[in-house]
Amino acid sequence: MLEFIRSDLSQLTAYTQHTGDAHLPETLDRLDVNESPFDLPDELKQKLGWTYQQIENNRYPDGGYEGLKGAVAEYVNESGSALTLENISIGNGSDELIRSLLIATCLGGEGSILVADPTFSMYGILARTLGISVTTIGRTQTFEMDLTAAEGAVSATRNAKGTASSETPPIRVVFVVHPNSPTGNALTETELNWLRSLPQNILVVVDEAYFEFSQTTVAIELSQRPNWVILRTFSKAFRLAAHRVGYAIAHPHLIVALEKVRLPYNLPSFSQAAATIAIAHRQTLLSTIPLILTERTRLSQALSQHSDLQIWDSESNFIYLRLKEPENSAQKLAAICQRLKAQGTLIRHTGGGLRITVGTPPENQRTIDRFAALSRLAALDH
Repeated sequence: MLEFIRSDLSQLTAYTQHTGDAHLPETLDRLDVNESPFDLPDELKQKLGWTYQQIENNRYPDGGYEGLKGAVAEYVNESGSALTLENISIGNGSDELIRSLLIATCLGGEGSILVADPTFSMYGILARTLGISVTTIGRTQTFEMDLTAAEGAVSATRNAKGTASSETPPIRVVFVVHPNSPTGNALTETELNWLRSLPQNILVVVDEAYFEFSQTTVAIELSQRPNWVILRTFSKAFRLAAHRVGYAIAHPHLIVALEKVRLPYNLPSFSQAAATIAIAHRQTLLSTIPLILTERTRLSQALSQHSDLQIWDSESNFIYLRLKEPENSAQKLAAICQRLKAQGTLIRHTGGGLRITVGTPPENQRTIDRFAALSRLAALDH
Protein backbone atom coordinates (compact mmCIF):
# COMPACT_ATOMS: atom_id res chain seq x y z
CA MET A 1 0.00 0.00 0.00
CA LEU A 2 1.14 3.55 -0.67
CA GLU A 3 2.61 4.96 2.53
CA PHE A 4 0.38 8.03 2.63
CA ILE A 5 -2.85 5.97 2.64
CA ARG A 6 -4.45 5.17 6.00
CA SER A 7 -3.29 1.75 7.18
CA ASP A 8 -6.78 0.66 8.31
CA LEU A 9 -8.13 0.93 4.74
CA SER A 10 -6.34 -2.32 3.92
CA GLN A 11 -8.96 -4.07 6.06
CA LEU A 12 -11.86 -2.69 3.98
CA THR A 13 -13.30 -3.88 0.68
CA ALA A 14 -14.67 -1.57 -1.99
CA TYR A 15 -18.34 -1.90 -2.88
CA THR A 16 -18.73 -3.78 -6.14
CA GLN A 17 -21.58 -5.02 -8.29
CA HIS A 18 -22.03 -7.06 -11.45
CA THR A 19 -20.44 -5.24 -14.41
CA GLY A 20 -20.80 -7.83 -17.11
CA ASP A 21 -19.36 -11.23 -17.95
CA ALA A 22 -18.66 -12.58 -21.41
CA HIS A 23 -19.89 -16.01 -20.32
CA LEU A 24 -23.31 -14.81 -19.13
CA PRO A 25 -26.50 -14.45 -21.14
CA GLU A 26 -26.92 -11.07 -22.80
CA THR A 27 -30.23 -10.50 -21.02
CA LEU A 28 -30.06 -10.65 -17.23
CA ASP A 29 -32.85 -10.60 -14.68
CA ARG A 30 -31.30 -8.16 -12.21
CA LEU A 31 -32.95 -9.20 -8.97
CA ASP A 32 -29.99 -8.48 -6.70
CA VAL A 33 -30.15 -4.79 -5.72
CA ASN A 34 -33.84 -4.09 -4.97
CA GLU A 35 -34.44 -1.73 -7.86
CA SER A 36 -37.88 -1.38 -9.37
CA PRO A 37 -38.25 -3.79 -12.30
CA PHE A 38 -40.23 -1.10 -14.14
CA ASP A 39 -38.64 1.84 -15.95
CA LEU A 40 -40.33 5.24 -16.13
CA PRO A 41 -43.29 5.37 -18.53
CA ASP A 42 -42.47 6.83 -21.93
CA GLU A 43 -44.57 9.93 -21.32
CA LEU A 44 -42.56 10.79 -18.20
CA LYS A 45 -39.30 10.13 -20.02
CA GLN A 46 -40.43 12.56 -22.68
CA LYS A 47 -41.32 15.09 -20.01
CA LEU A 48 -37.91 14.65 -18.44
CA GLY A 49 -36.31 15.03 -21.87
CA TRP A 50 -38.09 18.35 -22.33
CA THR A 51 -37.05 19.41 -18.82
CA TYR A 52 -33.43 18.60 -19.57
CA GLN A 53 -33.55 20.97 -22.54
CA GLN A 54 -34.38 23.81 -20.14
CA ILE A 55 -31.39 23.18 -17.87
CA GLU A 56 -28.48 25.60 -18.15
CA ASN A 57 -25.66 23.10 -18.18
CA ASN A 58 -23.03 25.79 -17.57
CA ARG A 59 -24.66 26.68 -14.23
CA TYR A 60 -24.37 24.90 -10.91
CA PRO A 61 -27.55 23.22 -9.64
CA ASP A 62 -29.94 24.92 -7.27
CA GLY A 63 -28.21 24.31 -3.94
CA GLY A 64 -31.23 25.10 -1.79
CA TYR A 65 -33.64 22.53 -3.24
CA GLU A 66 -36.66 24.52 -2.11
CA GLY A 67 -38.91 23.22 -4.86
CA LEU A 68 -37.95 19.59 -4.26
CA LYS A 69 -38.14 19.98 -0.48
CA GLY A 70 -41.62 21.43 -0.81
CA ALA A 71 -42.74 18.49 -2.94
CA VAL A 72 -41.22 16.02 -0.47
CA ALA A 73 -42.95 17.72 2.47
CA GLU A 74 -46.30 17.57 0.70
CA TYR A 75 -45.82 13.88 -0.05
CA VAL A 76 -44.71 12.87 3.46
CA ASN A 77 -47.47 14.92 5.06
CA GLU A 78 -50.00 12.63 3.41
CA SER A 79 -49.18 10.22 6.26
CA GLY A 80 -50.39 12.73 8.83
CA SER A 81 -47.15 14.62 9.50
CA ALA A 82 -46.80 18.39 9.50
CA LEU A 83 -43.38 18.89 7.92
CA THR A 84 -41.90 22.08 6.55
CA LEU A 85 -38.82 22.68 4.43
CA GLU A 86 -36.81 23.04 7.66
CA ASN A 87 -37.40 19.35 8.42
CA ILE A 88 -35.85 18.06 5.18
CA SER A 89 -32.36 17.54 3.80
CA ILE A 90 -31.71 16.25 0.28
CA GLY A 91 -28.90 13.80 -0.45
CA ASN A 92 -27.18 12.18 -3.39
CA GLY A 93 -28.83 8.92 -2.49
CA SER A 94 -29.41 7.83 1.09
CA ASP A 95 -25.74 6.80 1.26
CA GLU A 96 -24.64 10.43 1.28
CA LEU A 97 -27.10 11.21 4.06
CA ILE A 98 -25.84 8.28 6.12
CA ARG A 99 -22.30 9.56 5.69
CA SER A 100 -23.34 13.08 6.65
CA LEU A 101 -25.09 11.78 9.79
CA LEU A 102 -21.91 9.92 10.76
CA ILE A 103 -19.78 13.01 10.21
CA ALA A 104 -22.18 15.15 12.23
CA THR A 105 -22.29 12.77 15.20
CA CYS A 106 -19.34 10.41 15.57
CA LEU A 107 -16.29 11.75 13.78
CA GLY A 108 -13.09 12.42 15.70
CA GLY A 109 -13.62 9.62 18.19
CA GLU A 110 -16.72 11.27 19.67
CA GLY A 111 -18.99 8.31 19.11
CA SER A 112 -19.67 4.87 17.70
CA ILE A 113 -22.69 3.25 16.05
CA LEU A 114 -24.90 0.25 16.76
CA VAL A 115 -26.34 -2.05 14.09
CA ALA A 116 -28.12 -5.41 14.22
CA ASP A 117 -26.90 -7.90 11.63
CA PRO A 118 -27.97 -8.82 9.07
CA THR A 119 -28.92 -5.37 7.86
CA PHE A 120 -28.03 -2.81 5.20
CA SER A 121 -24.25 -3.08 4.88
CA MET A 122 -23.52 0.57 4.11
CA TYR A 123 -24.00 1.70 7.72
CA GLY A 124 -20.95 -0.28 8.79
CA ILE A 125 -19.01 0.30 5.59
CA LEU A 126 -19.38 4.08 5.70
CA ALA A 127 -18.64 4.22 9.42
CA ARG A 128 -15.42 2.25 9.06
CA THR A 129 -14.23 4.39 6.13
CA LEU A 130 -14.48 7.34 8.52
CA GLY A 131 -12.65 5.52 11.32
CA ILE A 132 -15.82 5.17 13.40
CA SER A 133 -16.29 2.11 15.62
CA VAL A 134 -19.18 -0.23 14.82
CA THR A 135 -20.86 -2.35 17.50
CA THR A 136 -22.82 -5.25 16.04
CA ILE A 137 -25.53 -7.26 17.77
CA GLY A 138 -27.51 -10.24 16.53
CA ARG A 139 -31.15 -10.93 15.76
CA THR A 140 -33.67 -13.51 16.87
CA GLN A 141 -34.89 -16.34 14.63
CA THR A 142 -37.63 -13.99 13.41
CA PHE A 143 -35.01 -11.27 12.81
CA GLU A 144 -36.04 -8.94 15.63
CA MET A 145 -33.13 -7.11 17.23
CA ASP A 146 -31.57 -8.80 20.23
CA LEU A 147 -32.67 -6.02 22.59
CA THR A 148 -30.86 -7.48 25.59
CA ALA A 149 -27.61 -7.32 23.64
CA ALA A 150 -28.52 -3.86 22.35
CA GLU A 151 -29.15 -2.50 25.82
CA GLY A 152 -25.92 -4.07 27.05
CA ALA A 153 -23.98 -2.53 24.18
CA VAL A 154 -25.34 0.94 24.91
CA SER A 155 -24.64 0.60 28.63
CA ALA A 156 -21.14 -0.75 28.07
CA THR A 157 -19.97 2.49 26.47
CA ARG A 158 -21.34 4.75 29.23
CA ASN A 159 -20.75 5.06 32.93
CA ALA A 160 -23.46 5.42 35.54
CA LYS A 161 -23.81 9.16 34.85
CA GLY A 162 -24.42 8.54 31.16
CA THR A 163 -21.19 10.13 30.01
CA ALA A 164 -18.67 8.60 27.67
CA SER A 165 -16.57 5.69 28.89
CA SER A 166 -12.84 6.40 28.99
CA GLU A 167 -12.14 3.25 26.95
CA THR A 168 -14.79 3.10 24.23
CA PRO A 169 -16.52 5.92 22.31
CA PRO A 170 -20.18 6.08 23.39
CA ILE A 171 -22.81 4.79 21.03
CA ARG A 172 -24.11 7.96 19.43
CA VAL A 173 -26.20 6.47 16.62
CA VAL A 174 -28.47 3.42 16.30
CA PHE A 175 -29.29 2.43 12.72
CA VAL A 176 -32.43 0.42 11.90
CA VAL A 177 -34.21 -0.33 8.64
CA HIS A 178 -38.02 -0.37 8.68
CA PRO A 179 -38.60 -2.90 7.09
CA ASN A 180 -35.16 -4.42 7.34
CA SER A 181 -32.95 -5.37 4.44
CA PRO A 182 -32.19 -8.16 3.65
CA THR A 183 -34.76 -9.90 5.87
CA GLY A 184 -37.90 -7.89 5.00
CA ASN A 185 -39.38 -7.63 8.51
CA ALA A 186 -40.78 -4.37 9.88
CA LEU A 187 -39.88 -3.15 13.35
CA THR A 188 -42.10 -4.62 16.05
CA GLU A 189 -43.79 -2.53 18.72
CA THR A 190 -41.31 -3.96 21.23
CA GLU A 191 -38.38 -2.78 19.12
CA LEU A 192 -39.98 0.63 18.60
CA ASN A 193 -40.56 1.01 22.32
CA TRP A 194 -36.90 0.29 22.97
CA LEU A 195 -35.91 2.94 20.44
CA ARG A 196 -38.32 5.35 22.12
CA SER A 197 -36.65 4.64 25.46
CA LEU A 198 -33.19 5.66 24.29
CA PRO A 199 -31.80 8.89 25.78
CA GLN A 200 -31.83 12.12 23.80
CA ASN A 201 -28.06 11.98 23.30
CA ILE A 202 -28.39 8.93 21.05
CA LEU A 203 -29.56 9.48 17.49
CA VAL A 204 -32.03 6.92 16.13
CA VAL A 205 -31.87 6.55 12.34
CA VAL A 206 -34.97 4.85 10.93
CA ASP A 207 -34.30 3.96 7.31
CA GLU A 208 -37.64 3.77 5.49
CA ALA A 209 -36.25 2.99 2.05
CA TYR A 210 -39.13 0.54 1.47
CA PHE A 211 -41.93 2.61 2.98
CA GLU A 212 -44.00 2.63 -0.20
CA PHE A 213 -44.21 -1.17 -0.09
CA SER A 214 -44.78 -1.59 3.66
CA GLN A 215 -46.85 1.57 4.28
CA THR A 216 -45.30 1.51 7.75
CA THR A 217 -43.73 4.74 8.97
CA VAL A 218 -42.79 6.55 12.16
CA ALA A 219 -42.95 9.97 10.51
CA ILE A 220 -45.83 11.13 12.69
CA GLU A 221 -43.62 10.68 15.78
CA LEU A 222 -40.82 12.96 14.62
CA SER A 223 -42.29 16.12 16.11
CA GLN A 224 -42.02 14.51 19.55
CA ARG A 225 -38.63 12.91 19.03
CA PRO A 226 -35.82 15.35 18.16
CA ASN A 227 -33.28 12.51 18.34
CA TRP A 228 -34.94 10.56 15.51
CA VAL A 229 -34.33 10.91 11.79
CA ILE A 230 -36.05 9.12 8.91
CA LEU A 231 -34.26 8.30 5.66
CA ARG A 232 -36.09 7.63 2.42
CA THR A 233 -35.13 7.20 -1.22
CA PHE A 234 -36.46 7.63 -4.75
CA SER A 235 -34.47 4.58 -5.91
CA LYS A 236 -37.08 1.92 -5.12
CA ALA A 237 -40.81 2.47 -5.63
CA PHE A 238 -40.28 5.77 -7.49
CA ARG A 239 -38.07 4.02 -10.09
CA LEU A 240 -35.26 6.60 -10.00
CA ALA A 241 -32.24 4.50 -9.01
CA ALA A 242 -30.24 6.05 -11.86
CA HIS A 243 -30.72 9.53 -10.42
CA ARG A 244 -29.51 8.88 -6.86
CA VAL A 245 -31.93 10.97 -4.81
CA GLY A 246 -32.57 10.45 -1.11
CA TYR A 247 -33.94 12.62 1.67
CA ALA A 248 -33.80 12.89 5.44
CA ILE A 249 -36.66 14.03 7.68
CA ALA A 250 -35.71 15.30 11.11
CA HIS A 251 -35.76 18.09 13.69
CA PRO A 252 -34.64 21.41 12.16
CA HIS A 253 -31.52 21.51 14.37
CA LEU A 254 -30.33 18.19 12.97
CA ILE A 255 -31.12 19.35 9.44
CA VAL A 256 -28.94 22.41 10.02
CA ALA A 257 -26.08 20.12 11.05
CA LEU A 258 -26.54 17.99 7.94
CA GLU A 259 -26.51 21.09 5.75
CA LYS A 260 -23.20 22.12 7.32
CA VAL A 261 -21.42 18.90 6.39
CA ARG A 262 -22.93 18.09 3.00
CA LEU A 263 -21.04 18.98 -0.14
CA PRO A 264 -22.26 22.05 -2.03
CA TYR A 265 -24.37 21.40 -5.12
CA ASN A 266 -24.52 17.73 -4.16
CA LEU A 267 -27.51 16.85 -6.36
CA PRO A 268 -27.38 17.47 -10.12
CA SER A 269 -30.10 19.60 -11.70
CA PHE A 270 -31.42 16.71 -13.76
CA SER A 271 -31.79 14.50 -10.67
CA GLN A 272 -33.67 17.28 -8.90
CA ALA A 273 -35.99 17.60 -11.87
CA ALA A 274 -36.54 13.84 -12.03
CA ALA A 275 -37.46 13.62 -8.35
CA THR A 276 -39.81 16.60 -8.55
CA ILE A 277 -41.58 15.14 -11.58
CA ALA A 278 -41.76 11.73 -9.88
CA ILE A 279 -43.56 13.17 -6.87
CA ALA A 280 -45.94 15.09 -9.10
CA HIS A 281 -46.79 11.83 -10.91
CA ARG A 282 -46.63 9.57 -7.88
CA GLN A 283 -50.01 7.97 -8.55
CA THR A 284 -48.71 6.73 -11.89
CA LEU A 285 -45.33 5.58 -10.61
CA LEU A 286 -46.65 3.89 -7.48
CA SER A 287 -49.43 2.13 -9.37
CA THR A 288 -47.18 -0.90 -9.91
CA ILE A 289 -46.88 -1.60 -6.17
CA PRO A 290 -49.98 -3.86 -5.96
CA LEU A 291 -48.58 -5.98 -8.78
CA ILE A 292 -45.20 -6.21 -7.06
CA LEU A 293 -46.86 -7.29 -3.81
CA THR A 294 -48.95 -9.90 -5.63
CA GLU A 295 -45.85 -11.20 -7.37
CA ARG A 296 -44.00 -11.25 -4.05
CA THR A 297 -46.63 -13.65 -2.70
CA ARG A 298 -46.48 -15.82 -5.82
CA LEU A 299 -42.69 -16.00 -5.74
CA SER A 300 -42.60 -16.75 -2.02
CA GLN A 301 -45.24 -19.47 -2.25
CA ALA A 302 -43.53 -21.13 -5.20
CA LEU A 303 -40.09 -21.22 -3.55
CA SER A 304 -41.65 -22.46 -0.31
CA GLN A 305 -42.39 -25.72 -2.13
CA HIS A 306 -38.69 -26.60 -1.95
CA SER A 307 -38.19 -28.69 1.15
CA ASP A 308 -34.70 -27.34 1.88
CA LEU A 309 -35.69 -23.67 1.81
CA GLN A 310 -37.12 -21.52 4.58
CA ILE A 311 -38.89 -18.35 3.40
CA TRP A 312 -39.83 -15.48 5.68
CA ASP A 313 -42.74 -13.07 5.26
CA SER A 314 -41.65 -9.78 3.74
CA GLU A 315 -42.96 -6.23 4.03
CA SER A 316 -40.84 -5.03 1.13
CA ASN A 317 -40.15 -5.58 -2.57
CA PHE A 318 -37.95 -8.61 -2.00
CA ILE A 319 -38.04 -11.96 -0.27
CA TYR A 320 -35.43 -13.59 1.96
CA LEU A 321 -34.66 -17.26 2.31
CA ARG A 322 -32.17 -19.57 3.93
CA LEU A 323 -31.38 -23.25 3.81
CA LYS A 324 -33.03 -25.19 6.61
CA GLU A 325 -29.90 -27.30 7.14
CA PRO A 326 -27.02 -25.03 8.25
CA GLU A 327 -24.24 -27.46 7.32
CA ASN A 328 -22.14 -25.94 4.53
CA SER A 329 -24.96 -23.49 3.85
CA ALA A 330 -22.61 -20.68 2.79
CA GLN A 331 -21.03 -22.82 0.09
CA LYS A 332 -24.40 -24.17 -1.05
CA LEU A 333 -25.94 -20.70 -1.24
CA ALA A 334 -22.95 -19.41 -3.20
CA ALA A 335 -23.35 -22.32 -5.60
CA ILE A 336 -27.05 -21.54 -6.06
CA CYS A 337 -26.21 -17.92 -6.85
CA GLN A 338 -23.60 -18.94 -9.39
CA ARG A 339 -25.88 -21.43 -11.15
CA LEU A 340 -28.72 -18.92 -11.34
CA LYS A 341 -26.32 -16.28 -12.61
CA ALA A 342 -25.13 -18.61 -15.35
CA GLN A 343 -28.76 -18.94 -16.45
CA GLY A 344 -29.36 -15.18 -16.34
CA THR A 345 -30.81 -14.50 -12.86
CA LEU A 346 -28.86 -12.28 -10.47
CA ILE A 347 -29.75 -12.53 -6.76
CA ARG A 348 -27.91 -11.45 -3.60
CA HIS A 349 -26.11 -13.81 -1.20
CA THR A 350 -26.05 -11.85 2.06
CA GLY A 351 -26.57 -12.23 5.79
CA GLY A 352 -26.44 -16.00 5.66
CA GLY A 353 -29.23 -16.26 3.11
CA LEU A 354 -30.48 -15.21 -0.30
CA ARG A 355 -32.30 -11.98 -1.03
CA ILE A 356 -34.36 -11.97 -4.21
CA THR A 357 -35.88 -8.77 -5.53
CA VAL A 358 -39.41 -9.14 -6.87
CA GLY A 359 -39.19 -8.56 -10.61
CA THR A 360 -41.68 -8.47 -13.44
CA PRO A 361 -44.03 -11.48 -13.79
CA PRO A 362 -41.83 -13.04 -16.53
CA GLU A 363 -38.68 -12.49 -14.46
CA ASN A 364 -40.30 -14.07 -11.41
CA GLN A 365 -41.48 -17.04 -13.46
CA ARG A 366 -37.96 -17.60 -14.73
CA THR A 367 -36.69 -17.47 -11.15
CA ILE A 368 -39.28 -20.07 -10.10
CA ASP A 369 -38.42 -22.29 -13.05
CA ARG A 370 -34.68 -22.02 -12.49
CA PHE A 371 -34.99 -22.90 -8.80
CA ALA A 372 -37.09 -25.90 -9.84
CA ALA A 373 -34.36 -26.95 -12.27
CA LEU A 374 -31.76 -26.67 -9.52
CA SER A 375 -33.90 -28.84 -7.31
CA ARG A 376 -34.14 -31.48 -9.98
CA LEU A 377 -30.35 -31.41 -10.24
CA ALA A 378 -30.20 -32.10 -6.48
CA ALA A 379 -28.70 -28.68 -5.73
CA LEU A 380 -31.39 -28.20 -3.09
CA ASP A 381 -33.45 -31.36 -2.50
CA HIS A 382 -31.06 -34.19 -1.76
